[in-house]
Amino acid sequence: MSASPDEPLRVLMVAPYVPSPIRVRPFQFLRTLAARGHALTLICPVHGSADAEALAALRPFCTTIPVAVGRTATLQNYLRALPSALPLQAAHSLSPALVGAVRTALVGGTYTVVHIEHLRAAEVAWAATRDLAAPPPLVLDAVDSISLLFERTLRKNPALRPRVLALLDLARTKRYEAAYGRRFAHITLTSAEDRWALTTLRTFFGEPPGTPITVVPNGVDMAYFQPTGAEREPATVIFAGKLSYHANEAAAFFLLRTVMPLVWRTHPTVRVVIAGANPSQRLKAHARDQRVTVTGYVPDLRPYLARASLAIAPLRYGVGVQNKVLEAMAMGTPVLAARQATVALAARPGSELLVADEAPDFAEAILALLASPARSAALGQAGRTYVERHHNWATSAALLEQCYRAAGAGRRK
Repeated sequence: MSASPDEPLRVLMVAPYVPSPIRVRPFQFLRTLAARGHALTLICPVHGSADAEALAALRPFCTTIPVAVGRTATLQNYLRALPSALPLQAAHSLSPALVGAVRTALVGGTYTVVHIEHLRAAEVAWAATRDLAAPPPLVLDAVDSISLLFERTLRKNPALRPRVLALLDLARTKRYEAAYGRRFAHITLTSAEDRWALTTLRTFFGEPPGTPITVVPNGVDMAYFQPTGAEREPATVIFAGKLSYHANEAAAFFLLRTVMPLVWRTHPTVRVVIAGANPSQRLKAHARDQRVTVTGYVPDLRPYLARASLAIAPLRYGVGVQNKVLEAMAMGTPVLAARQATVALAARPGSELLVADEAPDFAEAILALLASPARSAALGQAGRTYVERHHNWATSAALLEQCYRAAGAGRRK
């Protein structure tokens, strides 16, 4: 069912997890689109009490249809996909209960567009709609190019397990991403680099170029992440991120094992805070050094960012926009990041954040910032100003809305 220009949309979002302030992109899209007057329904799997709390936070601005999925379901999905051409990432959430819930909602509802969040939900929505007579247009927020991430994991991650998993799924993921245009009316991504990756895959596999691919940047909740005026702790470096994600874990090990020994030769009292959920035992073992704190999950990252002398994002590889960088900048915390973590940003190196490539570069920049509080403060202030100008969720939601309407207009032709 189509909508005329400026008419409120009825959006069904299909997600492979419960959106939350940690899974920030779909959470902020739901919240901001609701503020723009659209009617939103979310279907997603739930696993336990933590998911229930996250769902409760969503109910003020969308209807939620949770689907209970057992903890072993993902492994079963992977095993079923192994002998097929379906990527494991696409099989991740492919449970009959979730597919059935989406189909039931579409048969009984009058949605103008289906928003599919991430590759992990793509096959769910496709399976639910492929034999319906006239389903609404499907808009895939792919977020990142997963095959590009896998290629970089193979080249850059020093651990064997992530490389094996990336190799196992790389070829089939490339083919699946190349064929997005056959299934979805519009595709959105967080960065121009990821758009280039999907466009390149289309060309390589001979897929038609017609389906639009639009960059919809991540934003920052500027009211939530803002400078507090609290005094910063001297000589304290923070790295924040979900530590069960292999790229974040690799960055944390690089910081602790390669960068910080160079810093400590000159400044032996510098403290390091590694803040994020699900750190491995190998990572937690570094906290035996009294200069290192590994927090595990923290309900509110802001106090840690506000107290730190600087935030560091020493990613060895990655794709898309790094929220950890944007949120630190929004807090007025000076940021030192790997070049890969800044590719999707328009921030000016040396003015709004600092950029480094190798361990000696990181160490030199850390020591220089710690030695110059005035420069650090100016860098933090400039970073905040940059985020205010370039990463507003309202702007991103308005762009996403245009993609929805374009998909509907294409369907009416």
